[in-house]
Amino acid sequence: MTKTFSDALDWHLAHSFGKTVQTATVDDWRMALSRVVRDRMVDPWFDATRRTYEQGNKRVYYLSMEFLLGRLLEDGLNNLGLTDEARSALSARGQDFDAVVRNEPDPALGNGGLGRLAACFLDSLSCLGIPAYGYGIRYAHGLFRQSFEKGAQVEEAEDWLAATNPWEFERREAAYDIGFGGVLKTVEGKLLWQPDEVVVARAYDTPVPGWQAGWTNTLRLWQAMPKKVFELAPFNRGDFMAAAAPEVLAETISRVLYPDDSTEIGKHLRLKQEYFFTAASLQDLVRRFMLHNGNIRDLPNQVAIQMNDTHPAIAGPELIRLLMDHHSLTFAEAFDIANGCLHYTNHTLLPEALERWGVPLMSEVLPRHMQIIERLEDAEARAATARGRRRTAATRIVDQGHVQMGNLAFVTARKVNGVSALHTDLMKQTVFADLHADYPDRIVNQTNGVTPRRWLYGCNPGLRDILNRELGPGWVTDLERLKGLAPKAEDTDFVNEFAAVKHANKLRLADWVKDTQGIEILPDAMFDIQIKRIHEYKRQFMNILEAAALANAIRANPEADWTPRVKFFGGKAAPAYVDAKYIIHLINDVARDVNNDPVIGDRLKIVYPPNYNVTMAERLIPAADLSEQISTAGFEASGTGNMKFALNGALTIGTLDGANVEISEFVGPDNIYIFGLTTDGVAAARPGYDTQAYIDADPRLSKVISQIRSGYFSPEDPDRYHALLKKLEKDDYFLVAADFSDYYQTQRRVDVDFRDSSAWHRRAVLNTALSGWFSSDRTIAGYARDIWNVRSLME
Repeated sequence: MTKTFSDALDWHLAHSFGKTVQTATVDDWRMALSRVVRDRMVDPWFDATRRTYEQGNKRVYYLSMEFLLGRLLEDGLNNLGLTDEARSALSARGQDFDAVVRNEPDPALGNGGLGRLAACFLDSLSCLGIPAYGYGIRYAHGLFRQSFEKGAQVEEAEDWLAATNPWEFERREAAYDIGFGGVLKTVEGKLLWQPDEVVVARAYDTPVPGWQAGWTNTLRLWQAMPKKVFELAPFNRGDFMAAAAPEVLAETISRVLYPDDSTEIGKHLRLKQEYFFTAASLQDLVRRFMLHNGNIRDLPNQVAIQMNDTHPAIAGPELIRLLMDHHSLTFAEAFDIANGCLHYTNHTLLPEALERWGVPLMSEVLPRHMQIIERLEDAEARAATARGRRRTAATRIVDQGHVQMGNLAFVTARKVNGVSALHTDLMKQTVFADLHADYPDRIVNQTNGVTPRRWLYGCNPGLRDILNRELGPGWVTDLERLKGLAPKAEDTDFVNEFAAVKHANKLRLADWVKDTQGIEILPDAMFDIQIKRIHEYKRQFMNILEAAALANAIRANPEADWTPRVKFFGGKAAPAYVDAKYIIHLINDVARDVNNDPVIGDRLKIVYPPNYNVTMAERLIPAADLSEQISTAGFEASGTGNMKFALNGALTIGTLDGANVEISEFVGPDNIYIFGLTTDGVAAARPGYDTQAYIDADPRLSKVISQIRSGYFSPEDPDRYHALLKKLEKDDYFLVAADFSDYYQTQRRVDVDFRDSSAWHRRAVLNTALSGWFSSDRTIAGYARDIWNVRSLME
C-alpha cells in the first residue's frame, strides 16, 4: 500500500534516522523530507530507463568537470509538484517549511557558469524527455569555502559530504579500474598498456527529475578509491602513514575541484582528475552499450557524447584506445567511431583557458594516450598535405612541446559549438580560424540558456504567482509564452503589482544583509549587482573604481540629488590567481571606507557577502534592479547570469559581449544600457594603446588611482595595490581605462532613469516578457536537433 506523504515522512524519520517527532532536529526533518522526495523520484526514474531500452533510443552523455546544482530539496519538490504537501505535513508537526529547506547545504560540485550551465542542461534534458547521463566527479571538498579576513579572501575546505547525502545511490557494482603511468609492451603482436598506478572509480547516482516527473535522467558522479584499501604489512611494522598511503593518494583525485596547477605536482593531479572521470565515464557508457548491442561499430547511432569545455578532451584518445585495445579495431576505424560520437562545447577565447599539457607530463601520466595523440597529429598533417594546406601552430594538436587540448577536442569531435552568436563567430575568426577553414561545417552555434524552473519559478515565488495568473502554468515548460506579458507593460496597475513583488524581494534581501553582514541598506535604493567568478576580463576592477569615483563625487557635493545605490559583489577568485585576489581585497577596502563615511551615508553602500553560491544567487537575482555584465567585448563567451537577471526583471548595464548582444536584440535598445568598446573597437584600440592617456583624460579615474596608490583605502598597508596599479598602467589588457569614462557616464544615466520608478518598472516588465528565448529548454532542443541527432521520448 502506498504511504501518504505524511506517513512517509514519519516512516523515514523513525526508520531511516531513528528519531521521533519530539526528538528530531531541523537537520533530521530535512533528511527525512529529502528521502520522501527521493522515493517519489524512483519510479519515474526506472520507467524512463525502461522506455529508453524498449525503444532503442540514442542517449546523450554530458561530460563536465562541474555541476553547480544548488540545493536539491526545494527544486525536487517543485518539479514533482509536492511543495504544498510537504509544507502541510511539516506544519502539522510544528515545523517551519522554510527553515527545513534552508537547512540543506549546497553541493560543492562547481564554481561558476560552466557548472551552472551543466546543471541547467540536466534539468532541461529531463524536462524534454531526452535520455541522458551527466558524468562528473563527486568532490569531497569542492572548490573551497570563501571567507574574508581583513578584506582578503581566505580559502577553507567545503564539508558538504560531512553528513550523508540523501539524494545519491551508491553503485558499488559500477566500478572501473583507471590506470596512470607505466609502460607500453607488445605481447603476442598486440600493444598493451601496463599502468604502474591504478585507482578505482566508483559511481554515485542522483536522479534528475523533469517537470512534473514526466522524465527522469541520471547524474553519475565518480569517487576515486584505492585498488587496495590498506597495507597491513607496513602497519604491523609501525609505519602507519605508509599503510594508509594507497587510500590517501587515490582519494586525492576526487577531493578538490581545480587544484592549484601552478606546480608540477598540481599539474599531475589536474591531468589525473580529467582523465579519471573521462575514462570512467567512457568505460561505463561502452559497457552499457555492449549489454544491449553487440556491434561496437554501431556506437555513434546510440551514443552522443558532449565534452563541456576542454577538461574532458582526453575523451578522443581514450575512446580510440578502448576501441583499438579492447575491441581490436584499427586506428582509422576507431577514429571514425569516436568522431561520430564526440562533440565539443567551447567556452572561451582566452588562450590560457584552452588547456595545454606538456608532452613530458602527458607521456608520463598517460603514455598510451600520448602515442594516440601523436598518431592523430600525424593523420592531421597528412590530411593537410592532401588538401594542399600548410599547417600552423593554430591547427596542430602537438606544438612546441605541448598538447593543445582545444585543438585535440576540435579534431576528434563531429561538431564544435559556441555558446552565443558573437562567440561562435569569433571562434571562426580567431582561435579556431585555421581549423574552421579545414572543417567549415564543424562549428555551429547554440546560445546558452537557463532553466526557468529554478531561476524564476523556484527563486521568485511572487513573480511566479503573477505569471501563473496571467499566462497559466504552461510558461514553466514553454518560456516564450512570457511574450504574452508584454502588453501588460502599459497597464499601470499591473506594473505596480510587478514593482511590489520586486520591492518585497528587496526587503527580504535587506533583512538578510543586516542579519549576516551587519550592514543596513535602504530597500528603496537601486540594487546594483555583479555576481560571477572574479576575473580581470569580467572587470569587477572597473566596477569598484567607478564606485570609488561615485563616492568621491558624493563627498564633494553631498546635497546634490543623488540616487541611493547599493552595489553588491559576489564571487570567488582561484587560489593561485593573485591579481583577482587583490581585486577582492580592494573591493572590501573600498566598501569599508564607503560604508563608514557619514557624509556618504545611505547614498551609497557596498556589500560583498562571502562564499557566493547558487543559494546566494537565488536571494540576489530576484531583488536586482541593475545587472552588471561589463566584460571586455570579445572575452565573455555567453554568460548566463545576464539571462537570469533579465528574466527576473532587472535591467542590464553591459558591453556588447557574449549573450548581451542577443539580450539587447530581444529586449530592445531602450530596455538595456550598452556602453564601451565593441569587439572591433577593442581590436582597433590595441595598437599603440596608451593607458595613461585615458587616465589623464578622466580626472575621476585619475583621482581614484591616486587614492589607491597613496594607501587611502588601505592605510595599514599603503603599498598593497601597487602591483595591481602597475599592471593597469603598463598592461591594461582588458581595457579598463578605455571603457571607464563611458561606464561612469552610463551609470549616471541609470541614476536619472531609476528616479522615474513607473518608467523603470515598465522596462523591467518588458525585460521579463522578452527574455523567454533564453531558456535552456530551447538550447537543449537545439543540441538535440543540430548536434546529437536525438529525439524526445515524451513526444
